[in-house]
Amino acid sequence: MEHYFLESTPSTHQYVLEGLKNNTLQPPVVITAREQTQGVGSRGNQWEGGSGNLFLSLCVKEEHLPKDLPLASVSIYFGMIAKQILCDAGSRAWVKWPNDLYVESQKIGGIMSIKTGACIVVSMGINLKTSTPPFGVLDTVLEAQGFLESFLHRLSALPSWKNIFSKYKLEFEHSKVSTCHIGEEKVSLREALLCSDGSIQIGNKKVYSLR
Repeated sequence: MEHYFLESTPSTHQYVLEGLKNNTLQPPVVITAREQTQGVGSRGNQWEGGSGNLFLSLCVKEEHLPKDLPLASVSIYFGMIAKQILCDAGSRAWVKWPNDLYVESQKIGGIMSIKTGACIVVSMGINLKTSTPPFGVLDTVLEAQGFLESFLHRLSALPSWKNIFSKYKLEFEHSKVSTCHIGEEKVSLREALLCSDGSIQIGNKKVYSLR
């Protein structure tokens, strides 16, 4: 996988989207940056941070992903891979449905995924070193380069959705004490049922995790 490192960029996510549009980037490719100034988060929010934190955007074709992976659950898939790297370094991180990384009750990062043509773009920001309220910071020492090396190594093994989901079923219990946004509405996950495709059932409504 080709890797481009940027000293500073407004957004690795937008950098990838523009590269695809202009035909200057071809998947599979990963972009990382030392600093991001106008990072894109879910629901139109921004995710910014200084040097030392992780800013990563990955672009792959659908054929590069496990055949059993529901596309609506790409954020969970990559979030669980990221979480395992953090935990291997000594963190107590967990993945909150549908796309956030937490340590205890504080958000330390997030994953956003979109489909554009035949490509999937996954963008990830993690506060490895610094944060601003109300966000938290990773509870162990891990450098961005070390994370990237482990991340690409794990992707090369292409773990199946079945394998990832078997672990996330246990992880989901943490989410049940939290809330999430469904559209603009903040909803409790206490009674949510996790489905095998990564979606949740709340009452009569099925909600997917694509962000």
